[in-house]
Amino acid sequence: MKTSKLFAAALLLFLTLSPARSETREQWIEWGARIHGAFGAFIPVGIRIGLDAKERLKADARGLTVTYYNGEKPPCPCVADGIMIATQASPGQGTLQMASEKAPQGSMATIVIRNRKTGEGLKYSISDEWLPAILGWNKLEPAGRFDAAMAAEHLFRSEPAP
Repeated sequence: MKTSKLFAAALLLFLTLSPARSETREQWIEWGARIHGAFGAFIPVGIRIGLDAKERLKADARGLTVTYYNGEKPPCPCVADGIMIATQASPGQGTLQMASEKAPQGSMATIVIRNRKTGEGLKYSISDEWLPAILGWNKLEPAGRFDAAMAAEHLFRSEPAP
């Protein structure tokens, strides 16, 4: 009996910490609201980019560094908070940095994400053309904002980072 309880506890811990587990939409919304203060439409855009980078760069939790370049037009760099939530990069760890330079003209944001172990990186760009659509998603409930960001085709462009 004691062994089965220990096994069950170990299994629960493994499943909780396993990188294969998948967070739910509701969890992302809860974390975004808790960390950012609200779940506005820019948060799921960052979550989507962070998840894409994590998968493509084959990184473990806290295995990525992020440099975020804000554009001239966006109201704030809220996308960075979504990326932070998805990648577990943070300013406190020195793994998420807000660049003092601006993103290139015509970009809402440019983000460089690198695997800390391999150095391999991706450069993500979000065109200014997306700004009206993303702001429009704020008329939706949080679940609708999340779904819109996850389903939007060509939301960002990515290429290998120099």
